[in-house]
Amino acid sequence: MSDPKAATTDVVLVGAGIMSATLGALLRQAEPNWSITLVERLDGAAAESSDPWNNAGTGHSGLCELNYTPARPDGSIDISKAIQVNEQFQVTRQFWAYAVENGLLPDVRSFLNPTPHVSFVRGDSRVDYLKRRHEALVANPLFASMEFVDDPDEFARRLPLMAGKRDFSRPVALDWVQDGTDVDFGALSRQLIGYAAQRGMDTLFGHEVRDLGKQSDGRWTLTVVNRRTGAKRRLNARFVFVGAGGGTLPLLQKAGIPEVKGFGGFPIGGRFLRTANPGLAAAHRAKVYGMLPLGAPHPGASHLDARVINGKPWLLFGPFAGWSPKFLKHGQVTDLPLSVRPNNLASIVNVGLRQAGLVKYLVSQLLLSESDRVQALREFVPAAVDSDWEPAIAGQRVQVIRRGGVLEFGTTVLSAADGTIAGLLGASPGASTAVPAMLDVMERCFPDRYGSWSPKLKEMVPSLGAELSNEPALFEEVWSWGTKVLKLDRPITVAAQ
Repeated sequence: MSDPKAATTDVVLVGAGIMSATLGALLRQAEPNWSITLVERLDGAAAESSDPWNNAGTGHSGLCELNYTPARPDGSIDISKAIQVNEQFQVTRQFWAYAVENGLLPDVRSFLNPTPHVSFVRGDSRVDYLKRRHEALVANPLFASMEFVDDPDEFARRLPLMAGKRDFSRPVALDWVQDGTDVDFGALSRQLIGYAAQRGMDTLFGHEVRDLGKQSDGRWTLTVVNRRTGAKRRLNARFVFVGAGGGTLPLLQKAGIPEVKGFGGFPIGGRFLRTANPGLAAAHRAKVYGMLPLGAPHPGASHLDARVINGKPWLLFGPFAGWSPKFLKHGQVTDLPLSVRPNNLASIVNVGLRQAGLVKYLVSQLLLSESDRVQALREFVPAAVDSDWEPAIAGQRVQVIRRGGVLEFGTTVLSAADGTIAGLLGASPGASTAVPAMLDVMERCFPDRYGSWSPKLKEMVPSLGAELSNEPALFEEVWSWGTKVLKLDRPITVAAQ
């Protein structure tokens, strides 16, 4: 039986990032009378993977990420992944619009700003690929506004920073989508958590879940430690969601659910160059993604990224890979070795044997000097000056190793068969697809209630259950509504500090 001395709550959310924040807000809407407790090991919300300096912030919607649109052997372009990711982002975008209209998100401009999404290539073969990509995507309603640009003068008008000192004798081309977004997932998470906390959610910051076990009555008992004082407490919960970034895998392993057996994690760190030089930031207001380097992991495509963080414009360039055995930026060097179990050892070894190219890429990245990184930046900004840019350490990403040794660059929801515990593993496009991911958790873990929630969920996400690619009229309706409510039809205004 559950520990009679433990505090009782309906739901425990582990981790105060975008996933727990989103699930907490959704559950508070669907079940306003449920008790919810949030446990976060750090002293503030969204201080790990959802922090704007640790998260790409692109609002990944398949618009500019070229790894989502690979060329097939016959030269045609496979756009299925881009459509899938964009469909998921449309669900997230609709929930944000609902949340703004209904007071869950009181300050939309603190987390969301209109920013073009752009794909950039150089060279004849790559320009040809990008043109074929544009032709394939623009036929889909979700991508109908995409423009193909290969005129140097137009390139310079739209991207003056990238045009300066550029040799246009080598062909260049862009796929340009004007209505992309820049997202500060830290600010977004804090607003959602604040909303749920104001409506009764208990928050335990500076507390860490050290252990959890299933009781005979089906509840989970969690051992929670105050990291400042060492004091312990126990929580009994009907449902546990682990949204702890790189900390999710170890906790699901401690839970002992069969579904996690065979799964492992491979940590990859990130480094960026950044600048707040007002002249540079004013000359580049877009997110520009290049081709994925040979051997690089899928999130590793270089991009020159206009960001707004705490109301201030920045430019980031990267990512450059780093490596540490830590599963969290604020983690321990023992994270990786302690995650190796007899049931996942073969999977981890197989990844090591199969991913020689990835290992070679990581080693080459670790050997780069700061001047090497600025030289890489000059592919995007030929006139880049070393002194304008400073290094920035991003967060840790733990890529999913599936059973059999398959390394997966994406997100995976794991849930127990009885629906009493679930967790999210993986990275990109994670944060941008938080709403469909958490709706998936709700449907898997509460099948007896999901049907009764459907009217409320449809109010929050009007297109729920539909594929907007196949319903252009519905897409236009929800897109126009979201654009107006989220103020994405208004120009961005930030202080050039």
